Amino acid sequence: MYIEFVEIQNFRKLKSIRIDFAPRTTLFVGPNNSGKTSAMEALRCFLDHQSFTTNDFTLSNWTHINGIGADWIAQEDRQGSPIISLAVWENLLPCLDLWLNVDAHEIHYVNHVLPTLEWEVGKLGVRLRFEPKRVDELYKGFVAAFRRSSEAKIAAMQTGSVLQSLVLWPRTMQDFLDRELGKHFAVRAHILDPNKVGQPVDGIARPQALPAGNEPVDGDPLKGLVKIDVIPAERDFADADSRDRVRGGGHREARKLSGQLRSYYDTHLNPLVESLGPTDLDALEAIQSAEKIFNQKLRTSFTAALKELENLGYPGIKNPKLTIATKIGLTDGLDHDAAVQYEVLSDDGTARFGPLHLPENYNGLGYQNLILMVFRLMSFRDGWMKVGKAAKTSSSEKPEGSFPPPLHLVLIEEPEAHLHAQVQQVFINKAYELLRDHEKLGKNTKLRTQLIVSTHSSHVAHECEFAGLRYFRRRRPLAAGEVPISTVVNLSAVFGDGTATQRFVTRYLKTTHCDLFFADAAILVEGPAERILVPQFVRKGFEELQQSYISLLEIGGSHAHRLRSLIEHLGLTTLVITDLDAAESAAGKSVVPGRGKGQVTRNATLKTWVPRKNQLDDLLDAKDNEKIRNYGGFEVRVAYQFPSKAHLTDESSTTELFPNTFEDALVYDNLKLFRNLKSEGTIGNFRNALEKGKSAQDVGERMFAILEKSAKKAEFALDLLELEGDPWPIVPPTYIGEGLAWLRDQLRRKENEILNPSPPHDADPDGAE
Repeated sequence: MYIEFVEIQNFRKLKSIRIDFAPRTTLFVGPNNSGKTSAMEALRCFLDHQSFTTNDFTLSNWTHINGIGADWIAQEDRQGSPIISLAVWENLLPCLDLWLNVDAHEIHYVNHVLPTLEWEVGKLGVRLRFEPKRVDELYKGFVAAFRRSSEAKIAAMQTGSVLQSLVLWPRTMQDFLDRELGKHFAVRAHILDPNKVGQPVDGIARPQALPAGNEPVDGDPLKGLVKIDVIPAERDFADADSRDRVRGGGHREARKLSGQLRSYYDTHLNPLVESLGPTDLDALEAIQSAEKIFNQKLRTSFTAALKELENLGYPGIKNPKLTIATKIGLTDGLDHDAAVQYEVLSDDGTARFGPLHLPENYNGLGYQNLILMVFRLMSFRDGWMKVGKAAKTSSSEKPEGSFPPPLHLVLIEEPEAHLHAQVQQVFINKAYELLRDHEKLGKNTKLRTQLIVSTHSSHVAHECEFAGLRYFRRRRPLAAGEVPISTVVNLSAVFGDGTATQRFVTRYLKTTHCDLFFADAAILVEGPAERILVPQFVRKGFEELQQSYISLLEIGGSHAHRLRSLIEHLGLTTLVITDLDAAESAAGKSVVPGRGKGQVTRNATLKTWVPRKNQLDDLLDAKDNEKIRNYGGFEVRVAYQFPSKAHLTDESSTTELFPNTFEDALVYDNLKLFRNLKSEGTIGNFRNALEKGKSAQDVGERMFAILEKSAKKAEFALDLLELEGDPWPIVPPTYIGEGLAWLRDQLRRKENEILNPSPPHDADPDGAE
């Protein structure tokens, strides 16, 4: 048994989404404010019984919910028969549809939630909905509260008080539920029909409607089926002196490692819990011996102090005589700041002068966080398997006795907190293995573990299989009055299985520590020179872009189109900076670009993605709008070289120059500077080409030869970075400047613009291979 997918509706900005769960590890990725945290909170609220607040309702739904309250008040004022029905609430309530995949041998676990007697095997769905316990009681409570406040205000005004601006509770249904939500709402479970499962449309889930009169099932349908454990994001090791804190559910969560060890020992190891085993007796004998010795020492030490207390008339003749004794428990030694220590060894790995120790708060936060999470995972696993002393306690508390639930769902929020990159990768690689490290688990498919991780770390994402990534995509509002929403992309379905593009992208992302999954926008560049200088252009002329999270990838013009399907599925605003790559024919050699020569481009991005033109003359004359592909909710723009007007040999006349790459375009747009630079190497070669060239064609051919044979492009870019001046003397090539200005304007667009329907994607999204 495992969770195949969940569908979440009306929870915060998750208006209607589907999240497919991988059989082992599922990773939630996406830019800030894309819905990852909302999804984790939804799982916790519905599955881990965390309390709801009115802020958990999708914000735009309150207009409709307040309308329900206003209608109820209006019906009361008309003194007619009020229409009180759950039906008007159904499309507004937070809910989570949990879809399990159940094998034939597991039917006995789920017989209480079978949709029909004919159901045999496969999908099984349960809707957990946060709904009014009784709509009639909610109606009475709201109307009574509203009437009391209205009558109080009318009575006060009749006495002469001026209360025109006074607002009493409750003003609206939302105002009422801010105080009374827990009283009137609860999570209830409803059985779903596997035959009515619908597929998402444009990323938006289409959950089935419940039949009229559908009644919730009694109790918790997941009890005995799924064990839920959570490691929240707020682990807070910064305050070493604070021992623990209260979480939302009222239970206390230890902050320090000593607290984690103490909790683990109490649950799984402590011989004082419930029963004793043969191996516990020697420990208890040592404890009792220590108690006798310590009590004798305490009595001797406190004799004088207690005598002084008695001389003051307390405890007094009729009061018990005060004495000092102790009760030593095995975990008492863990109950102080220095209980967990780090042993510091000499360089050769031995404690030369005896072991040296530091208390836990003297070690790095990352190391503490790593150990905390490891102990939590061990505790989750051992609690599921009822290891050691937890076995008898569990069997006495739970009706399912000694049989563990067949599914263990573990949620981890932002494991990367305080961990450096290498440890992040090690942890995410080992976390699932740790949860399965038990003799009854391993490869046993009858007891399944599913790990769900939300992260902002490209290092964590880098270590996970591409098929396990779920990308949370920000979407603009679908209609006026709506709020921005999120959809989820299952990246396992982006390219299909085994295609050349899928293999290339997977390998590329595995070698670049790609942060594409967390970016607000992307810039794809051609080569190392652009990779070095484009960030400098941004810093010096487009500072506003630095306020956004932009992923800059060196992908090469011949490969940028391979990322097309990924960019389209992510819905990521993207600027592709690429080269003309002029050639004499489709199968011919590279040439200096020029007009009217029947030349073509060899650049697959320009031919198959944007602007989808092959002839060089068409590319040179393309308008700005032809360089943009609009997908409805986002756009992709290409920036490539086009003719530059320059004073080449005579200041009184201009010449049209035809750049073919980033480097010659940079030179042509900074002619005066390069003519005066005294540097050697590639810069010197470019200067000589400008000095010796007699015409635009001659200069173009000289530049072309340098770039084809001797140019060291990365070294050229690094030399330019060293140029001094305020402002920096280099201006970006015109085509790049226009592209960066476009990207800046795109990111200025407000998120609350209404989303236009996305045009259909092309049948062949990958273009030519």
